[in-house]
Amino acid sequence: MATYKLKTPISEEDTRKLKVNDIIYITGTIITARDAAHRRALEFHREKKKLPVNLQGLAVFHCGPIVKKENDKWIVVAAGPTTSTRMDLFEDEFIKNFKIRVVIGKGGMGKKTTKAMKQYGAVYGAFTGGAAVLAAKAIKNVKSVEWYDLGMPEALWVLEVEEFGPLTVAIDAHGNNLFEDVQKKVEESRQKIYQKLGV
Repeated sequence: MATYKLKTPISEEDTRKLKVNDIIYITGTIITARDAAHRRALEFHREKKKLPVNLQGLAVFHCGPIVKKENDKWIVVAAGPTTSTRMDLFEDEFIKNFKIRVVIGKGGMGKKTTKAMKQYGAVYGAFTGGAAVLAAKAIKNVKSVEWYDLGMPEALWVLEVEEFGPLTVAIDAHGNNLFEDVQKKVEESRQKIYQKLGV
């Protein structure tokens, strides 16, 4: 287990160095995107429309932040992670089309996303649930908000962060997935318990 401090834009070479259980901190630009923003971004891509932000080398944070406006400036009050399985439907295409390097969320992602991360060089950084205020402290500036018509939590927030983390690499760019490993061990233990109980 090693600790890495990454700066955006993050290269594929940087993400290929990371392994499951490594700890990462990100400085630079990250964007928030939940299912509505994922859906719209992929529609834009299919229709050959330009996105309002170049996502290559950035981190996408599964988050619906609470944001307030003070003197014409947006301030992030809380930015807790959203359960990532909601985005599993879109994430493989998102990684392939936009070359994002880090996906941040909680709860992990499935086989399709794991395969895309291995193929295109991305990782999943697990952020602690319930640490919304900690996340907000690492956000230094709201650079812009795009697609606000989707609503505050679903909009695409472009954030400038400093040492955002700690994030645990739970899926790496080599096809390893901590969540699947844990599930496998749970299943193996369950079978052993059933055998002992004669079930």
